[in-house]
Amino acid sequence: MSEIFGMVDIATIERLADIINSKELSEVTIVDGGKTITIKGKKCPPPPPMQPMMPPPFAGAAPTAPPTAGESVSVEEKAPELSGNIVKSPIVGTFYAAPSPDKPPFVRVGDEVKKGDVIMIIESMKLMNEIQSEFDGVVEKILVSDGQAIEYDQPIMIIK
Repeated sequence: MSEIFGMVDIATIERLADIINSKELSEVTIVDGGKTITIKGKKCPPPPPMQPMMPPPFAGAAPTAPPTAGESVSVEEKAPELSGNIVKSPIVGTFYAAPSPDKPPFVRVGDEVKKGDVIMIIESMKLMNEIQSEFDGVVEKILVSDGQAIEYDQPIMIIK
């Protein structure tokens, strides 16, 4: 076959085109002195859209093997029973045990409280909400840590 532009013959161009298609290349350019030949392949489709990242599944949610014949399963996982007067969060926010980082906490385990005493602050929407005790008694347990995010109706402390 004859050479095109004094560089490449038709058979070579066809072989290059086959390589472009088989390798899914977008183009090949050949330069010889001042002469240039560009062979373009099919346009590549745009990459598929990215899937949104899902949070990893909860580690405790791994499936368990089903019980075999003759084996019974009666294990019930329950939250520990809370007894006493349970102080629950009246709002969603952040729990603070003290009025400021350099001040002592409002209450500690073992402290005696009276109805109406401020026992914590819950920050919600940049507002500091002082929460008062609804019970008289002794603080038995504080269920959350300082600075922890809390949900509405979440148990915060137990007063007996």
